[in-house]
Amino acid sequence: MAIITLSRFLIEEERNKQIICADLRFLVEIVSRACKAISIAIGKGSLAGVLGGAGTDNVQGEAQKKLDVISNEILLEANEWGGHLAAMASEEMEDPHLIPHRYPKGEYLLVFDPLDGSSNIDVNISVGTIFSVLRCPEGVPAVDDKAFLQPGTQQVCAGFAVYGPTTLLVLTLGDGVHCFTLDREFGHFVLTQENIRIPEDTKEFAINMSNARFWEAPVKRYIDELLAGQQGPRGKDFNMRWVASMVADVFRILTRGGIFLYPLDGKMQDKGGKLRLMYEANPMAMIVEQAGGVASTGRQRILDIGPTSLHQRVPVILGSKNEVERVVAYHGQ
Repeated sequence: MAIITLSRFLIEEERNKQIICADLRFLVEIVSRACKAISIAIGKGSLAGVLGGAGTDNVQGEAQKKLDVISNEILLEANEWGGHLAAMASEEMEDPHLIPHRYPKGEYLLVFDPLDGSSNIDVNISVGTIFSVLRCPEGVPAVDDKAFLQPGTQQVCAGFAVYGPTTLLVLTLGDGVHCFTLDREFGHFVLTQENIRIPEDTKEFAINMSNARFWEAPVKRYIDELLAGQQGPRGKDFNMRWVASMVADVFRILTRGGIFLYPLDGKMQDKGGKLRLMYEANPMAMIVEQAGGVASTGRQRILDIGPTSLHQRVPVILGSKNEVERVVAYHGQ
């Protein structure tokens, strides 16, 4: 069987399906190269002195790890010069990063979380990169925050990398979800899973149980049912899985089903939720929906939300269709 590299896959999507254009193909390839560079930096760990805190806070007021800063710089530098972007926005920066005047500007906007799950770095647990691509609105004289404030339905591409035992790249161009594995010897991503589909039913759930005392009634009801197991109303046992790294939890759901919840709770009520709409919720929601799953806040489809700020937070409930719809139904009662 012929080996299909990411480059070949993208060329065939452009040539045979006309799903993407050359600029978007080039953009995805550049992002994948940046992910390879981040993977190498993470793999060196203490040998390269990249573990531990950076001594700075990001725009969210969270302490940055050295690899947060390194990963952010890798993505910025890799994508500045290609001529396919008008601007970039990162979870680690307060304002958009405009393309320097010495480079040509393109029609796309790149949004990313450079290192998701970075609290796990020092204990050698999987982390990753999440990204999303939007079209820059026409007739915008100068790109600012407002250019990025588009609902998730306007995404033309979304993906994430997982830096674990193997480095994986999960990608959707709006025509299914595909997974590529980094061949470390040859240095390229190879297609290893096509048209991933999330099972509609599951016996696994992922949630931070330490927040149970802050949950709203619908989520508490749902989790209580799962914990009751065979003797409860669901009539079967469920297992809890929680990596505290969204990329790892979502990849597990893509692989064997499950539900991931970071719901609205009393602790995050004033912020609107925990996860960022632009950098985490929207790209993951696009991927999950393209794989046959459902992504909701509990009250609204995530991809329908009209963003009001670049760093807006939202509740996130996503994964196997029947389980997410059950939680959503509880919110409506």
